Amino acid sequence: MNFFTKTALAAAAAVFALSAHAQDVPGVTATTIKIGMFSPLSGNAMAYGFDVVNAAKMYYDKINKEGGINGRKIELVIEDSRCNANDLLAAVKKLTEQDKVFLLNGGSCSGPVVGAREYVDREKIPLIMLNASGDGALYPPSRYIYGAFSISQHAVGGSMVQFATQYLKAKKIGYINHDDAYGGWNLEAAQFQARKDGVALQVQSINPSITDGTAPMLKVRAANPDVLLIMTYARPVALLIKKAHELGWNKPIVVAVNGTADVNNLVQTVGTKDAFKNVYLQEVMLDVAGGPQLKWVYDMYKQYYPDLAAKPGYPQAYMAYGIPSAMAVVNALKAAGPQLTREKFLDAMSKTNFDSKVMAGPIAFTPTDHAAQKSAIYLKFDGETKTRVPGSYASAWTYQPK
Repeated sequence: MNFFTKTALAAAAAVFALSAHAQDVPGVTATTIKIGMFSPLSGNAMAYGFDVVNAAKMYYDKINKEGGINGRKIELVIEDSRCNANDLLAAVKKLTEQDKVFLLNGGSCSGPVVGAREYVDREKIPLIMLNASGDGALYPPSRYIYGAFSISQHAVGGSMVQFATQYLKAKKIGYINHDDAYGGWNLEAAQFQARKDGVALQVQSINPSITDGTAPMLKVRAANPDVLLIMTYARPVALLIKKAHELGWNKPIVVAVNGTADVNNLVQTVGTKDAFKNVYLQEVMLDVAGGPQLKWVYDMYKQYYPDLAAKPGYPQAYMAYGIPSAMAVVNALKAAGPQLTREKFLDAMSKTNFDSKVMAGPIAFTPTDHAAQKSAIYLKFDGETKTRVPGSYASAWTYQPK
């Protein structure tokens, strides 16, 4: 038997072994690993997910072109969750039960993705979020769920207070959040950080669907804080900044990353750049979008999606967030080895720690902490130009089992 015959037989035996093993693992064959993706790809919330999925897709395609993972190529099945709890759960069930994917890599809106936790735990299918913070699915930790590659809501709130205290030197901080679980997550860490830093936190909790920012802004003005932190989604942010300008507010306003999906639209909705003379934006990437440290991401996007990149507004603000999530999946798949199982994959996820060269801080998991990133940078925004403020700011809050 010559060398080439031996080599061919060894390769055939390896493929047979992988094939025999894969028969018992959903979504895995001798040559493929099927991953189910879901995110808002249409509707009013598509800015939170459409290009995030595109970023993950191009990274997975890059891995496939480089030979795949332990002899297998990644196969994607993608569903539109529309940032809606019912649609998201339907997508998760379809991907799990009909498409029989190996794992789920999706979720760009925290509330809806949290609603899928019970199903994911029951089915014991790994869920690796895209860019949802998803604190309600991450705390207390679930064996099957990892996320907050952008940043957890607890870290958002703590980081904002640290920035206001350390950089803006605030002693009294106005704080507007949503009056739901999403708002409660960031508030818990913000209050923890405020106590730690010895500053006063004055909270106004608003309904996410408000149509007028007058009442909360009048209360903020009456309290007279040194700085205002806005922790809401984009629509309330616009209402609040517009009303603040009308009321003559000239103190710093800091907008959490939740409300910055489309800053051009934000300025247009407010109606005047003058309202942004003292505004800062929280950012969880390591640089301004398209800045020198992120040039490789945007060059890659132009290569994969030249038609989209030529359109105004593209790539969308959260595009790059999809890459660290896909990186984590790929790293854990590689670490799990060729005899792939969901349990081996989950064990590898719990030890994941790497620098994505995209986000402001490391992507790090432990068996007891499944929230990937804790850091943020801040940008001075004048309605047109973003300028990075020195340093990064991280929440001091940590999860404590109750």
